Amino acid sequence: MLKRIKTTLLAALVAAGITGAALAAGVSDKEIVLGTHLDLSGPVAAGMPSLRNGMQMRLDEANDAGGVNGRKFRLVVEDNGSQPQLAVRAIDKLIRKDEVFAVLNAFGSGTNAAVVKRAVDEGVLYYAPWGASSIIRKSSGDSPLLFTNTPNYDTTMNTGITWMLDTYKPKKVGYIYQEGPLGSLMGDGVKKALASKGMSYAAEAAYKVGDIDFSSQVARMKAADVDMIVIATVTRETIGIMAEVKKLGWNNVRVITGNPGRTGIVLQLGKETVDGLYGVGVWRLYTPTSGPDSVKKWFADYKKKFPTHEPDENALLAYAYTDMFVKAIQLAGRDLTADKVAKALQTNSFEHPIFYEKQTFKGNHQGPEFVEVDQVKGGAWTSLTKPMQ
Repeated sequence: MLKRIKTTLLAALVAAGITGAALAAGVSDKEIVLGTHLDLSGPVAAGMPSLRNGMQMRLDEANDAGGVNGRKFRLVVEDNGSQPQLAVRAIDKLIRKDEVFAVLNAFGSGTNAAVVKRAVDEGVLYYAPWGASSIIRKSSGDSPLLFTNTPNYDTTMNTGITWMLDTYKPKKVGYIYQEGPLGSLMGDGVKKALASKGMSYAAEAAYKVGDIDFSSQVARMKAADVDMIVIATVTRETIGIMAEVKKLGWNNVRVITGNPGRTGIVLQLGKETVDGLYGVGVWRLYTPTSGPDSVKKWFADYKKKFPTHEPDENALLAYAYTDMFVKAIQLAGRDLTADKVAKALQTNSFEHPIFYEKQTFKGNHQGPEFVEVDQVKGGAWTSLTKPMQ
């Protein structure tokens, strides 16, 4: 109860723009305790080593250099299974038992939306949740302790789908979506793009988190004779829907996924099944042999540190987000409080090759946001557009 009183007071001080006494939990003389919750057992588990390793790699680098302002980082990882109720259990443990200073890179739109307010109400910084940023912000009560980094699904999908409509001029568009924040927010952008052309969905089909059979959803699209399918999907669902399309021998339909499905892990697991898939991308894609020398070195260092796991852009992105947070901790100084870290994030800019441009936080949301449309050709994501702001 005492911790809750202190941390609630801290959140109020941040909201009022007042700095002061070091009330932060998770901070000792020599350590800063951080937490995250990832899908370690659910439908997206195959992609979680990238987030965990990318984050840990940057924290280890800081620790190996002697820490930040005399303190080293300790990361506590919990499983949310892509289920909101498991995320609640995870966040309660991180707050009450581990007393974390901040939650970093937590995964999932629904899982983050379910727990973000519990965290910020306890004075815990909530940084870079991987999910629907605007819905997570709303769920937090627009807390000053929340910093969102994922580009907004509605605006980015609007831009990407508008380009697809202008370029390929499909006559009938279908939408397959995950129930919950991901599908809802992406759908807002898709509907806006269609409405600008005087169009609406020719067919819609939903699926639940954890579903593995998408035959009925694809069959509904086929029955409606659509020539473009927009899919609000993550890893397994992206591959599953493409597999059903290929099984039907449906070669004259274009399938496009949003940025959660436009990833390297989709290529690694889907192989030839995802050939021809389109994707709305919101950051640069690199491989171990592409990009600037600093990125090539990062890939080599990652492989040396985690020899059983292939590095991809999600690992690089988790590393980049964590790098921004570590730099904010450095800027906040030795007298570490949540409001000082928040101010450092709000008043500084950050650069990394994965981002199209120097990044800042406006309204505690990272930007500027860019979009490009890619297609899988010969086992690689190939850019079809230049970045569009």
